[in-house]
Amino acid sequence: MEDNQTNLPPKYDPTAVEKDRYQFWLDGKFFEATRSTDKKPFTIVIPPPNVTGKLHIGHAWDTTLQDIITRMKRMQGYDALYLPGMDHAGIATQAKVEAKLREQGQSRYDLGREKFLATAWDWKEEYAGFIRAQWEKLGLGLDYSRERFTLDEGLSEAVKEVFVTLYEKGLIYRGEYIINWDPATQTALSDIEVIHEEVKGHFYHMRYPLKDDEGSIEIATTRPETMLGDTAVAVHPEDDRYKHVIGKKVILPIVGREIEIVADDYVDMEFGSGAVKITPAHDPNDFEIGNRHNLERILVMREDGTMNDKAGKYAGMDRFECRKQIVKDLQEEGILFAIEEHMHSVGHSERSGAVVEPYLSTQWFVNMQPLADVAIDLQQQADDKKVHFVPERFETNYLRWMENTRDWCISRQLWWGHRIPAWYHKETGEVYVGKEAPVDEENWQQDSDVLDTWFSSALWPFSTLQWPDTAHEEFKHFFPTNVLVTGYDIIGFWVSRMIFQSLEFNGERPFKDVLIHGLVRDAEGRKMSKSLGNGVDPMDVIDQYGADALRYFLATGSTPGQDLRFQYEKIEATWNFINKIWNASRFVLMNIEGFRYEDIDLSGDKSVADKWILTRLNETIEQVNKHTDRYDFGEAGRHLYNFIWDDFCDWYIEMAKLPLYGEDETAKTTTRSILAYVLDQIMRMLHPFMPFVTEEIWQHLPHQGDSITLATWPVVRDELHDQQAAEEMNRLIAIIRSVRNIRAEVDTPMSKQIVLLVKTNNEGIATQLENNRPYLERFCNTSSLTIGTDVASPEKAMSAVITGAELYLPIEGLIDIDKEIERLKGELEKLNKEVERVQKKLSNEGFVSKAPEKVVEEERQKEKDYLDKRAKIQERLQELQG
Repeated sequence: MEDNQTNLPPKYDPTAVEKDRYQFWLDGKFFEATRSTDKKPFTIVIPPPNVTGKLHIGHAWDTTLQDIITRMKRMQGYDALYLPGMDHAGIATQAKVEAKLREQGQSRYDLGREKFLATAWDWKEEYAGFIRAQWEKLGLGLDYSRERFTLDEGLSEAVKEVFVTLYEKGLIYRGEYIINWDPATQTALSDIEVIHEEVKGHFYHMRYPLKDDEGSIEIATTRPETMLGDTAVAVHPEDDRYKHVIGKKVILPIVGREIEIVADDYVDMEFGSGAVKITPAHDPNDFEIGNRHNLERILVMREDGTMNDKAGKYAGMDRFECRKQIVKDLQEEGILFAIEEHMHSVGHSERSGAVVEPYLSTQWFVNMQPLADVAIDLQQQADDKKVHFVPERFETNYLRWMENTRDWCISRQLWWGHRIPAWYHKETGEVYVGKEAPVDEENWQQDSDVLDTWFSSALWPFSTLQWPDTAHEEFKHFFPTNVLVTGYDIIGFWVSRMIFQSLEFNGERPFKDVLIHGLVRDAEGRKMSKSLGNGVDPMDVIDQYGADALRYFLATGSTPGQDLRFQYEKIEATWNFINKIWNASRFVLMNIEGFRYEDIDLSGDKSVADKWILTRLNETIEQVNKHTDRYDFGEAGRHLYNFIWDDFCDWYIEMAKLPLYGEDETAKTTTRSILAYVLDQIMRMLHPFMPFVTEEIWQHLPHQGDSITLATWPVVRDELHDQQAAEEMNRLIAIIRSVRNIRAEVDTPMSKQIVLLVKTNNEGIATQLENNRPYLERFCNTSSLTIGTDVASPEKAMSAVITGAELYLPIEGLIDIDKEIERLKGELEKLNKEVERVQKKLSNEGFVSKAPEKVVEEERQKEKDYLDKRAKIQERLQELQG
């Protein structure tokens, strides 16, 4: 136990508050899970950031939510593990390292595989250090004793285990398929590594001549260079225009090859001419049609995007130069008869920016259908078996992706990554797959490719916990994990893969809940991008406002599943909120100086304000628990904000000053106890949102334990709940607010004393108010206060009605009646003009019938508002003029 020794500095300085605090937590090992059998485990594994650069604002949002959940669970008595780690990010990291080498005038081939990988590991160490520094700045309660990396030894073993097992089950195979190909980096890409952009292109309309008949068949393409690899023309079997030519041949222009006209249901009769060219080696849909009709696959392009020998006279040309030349040649031959401008979506490599080529390649694939079927079935299981998506609507996205999944291309033509555990016999070409190299290794050549980054990250929830050693205490205690927090944009690419791999290898879900958040957008709702220059560096925000302000804004700024608009005004509002907390805490600390934890006693006689604030505390704990259990941190934050700002700071602290500055030592001790207790409970509830400032304040409060991170979470205490006192206090607040509103209305400052008459509905309310007369006298600043059921209404008075009572403030002495009459007459004149204007507008049939409904409704609302204000002013004038 540490008693509060010094008061807080006069001004809240986030830099000073946050400095060295993280090291204090690490030194105390407060974030390290214990594997205690006395505690229920609670696990969140961090979605591993790529070791390619700085964390962006999306990472800050994602990890803040995770940290809130784990800090809260730790305080609630769970053995909470928030496991850190990073992803090797195959193509992304290799592209960065290669770019660095190019600046030095080198390539990976100059270094060779071994030295290049050593350079990549150096890069990883450097950037891992940057990421850890950013985690520290955000205040993430990570258990670094368990930190993992997707290329570390243990995870590499897990990857081999999975690959070999799936291969042996026939769920991994090697074959030809159309994949996304990046000609710049010369590797296959996953769908998520392809960015689709709307580009102005062209439709090239051509006529392929029929072989044995006069005439031709019209087709259109956006990629005329691929026609060199055409092996068919397809039409719909029910298309009457072409039924007579199905099975016949056309002559492929320029090449002169005969290709067949085939019938296939895939063809859309309504689109274009209803006939399409089929290039099985250069289009995924054509590939499927080719399989159905046993068509030859002719690849006419090299891996670097230049045309190969199958392209005839165009061999060696860049694909886009070839396009220009072939268009020219086709025009000269009269084959190409029209070029139509056309906006279409074109895939670009996320890493190199190159236009992605659908490309026939021999790759390794996962047979997805059997795995997807099991994952889909899981969602029909009982609640304690299935994966819960929050919000629930995202389960539909997940199932849609699973139901329409294609076989997954898992090989990448890279050096940085998990090398495929497959070897080819140098003489026979036989394939060997195993966790270790064949015994006679010198006769075998290992596959030079590596696995898709998503292959290893799909194992993340269990490979990080010592799997495949399922007997390991780490795995037995912490798996399955509890919550995955991630964005909706990678449900298909990552969430789904973790689910089916966990089901395949562990027979159960990898996590109970998936909390989905949106994207962080700029203040105008635009996606953040380098081209727009609207990105926000979370570290810059922390430098200016502190981590606590950023975290609270990120956590409470939207509802689950929705995008978040980043607005500096809201960060500033949060900073002001923390200032309010800081100043309130300073007041409390100054008034409880020397108070010890053992001195806190809530059993004494309490005022109505004391009972009310403890009741409101109970209600707030209940609401915060309810909303955080649903992961609705915005609503939890709203309840906390209202309780702290309105109830505690604006009302209770002000009312506490009466006993604190009075002569009753017993009342003073009770008030000090309640101030200390409520502020302590506030700090605990706020701690997951604002870890730094709450630890700082809590350390100054009378407390037990070394850190607020291990303090117990607040619980509702029924013995401190007093509904009657809450109702009494709400009535007092209503009276004080009404008096303040009347004062503002008639421009009477709080410093000026007033006469107040309160007429109650019954004696019970009168007695309650009488018992709390000091509050009314103090906060209404009365020269005379009359309370009773038989209070007569003065002739000229301002009035207000609250539940159970009527208030009267005699006008004499409150305002200058003549001046007020003149002011009100001026207001009435203005309102008369506004009423006349709006009614004239609304009586105009042309306006009402032609203007948008919203505009007309706005005018009607204005009329209602003006009439209401006018009636009130007329009523006031009548009162004043008698």
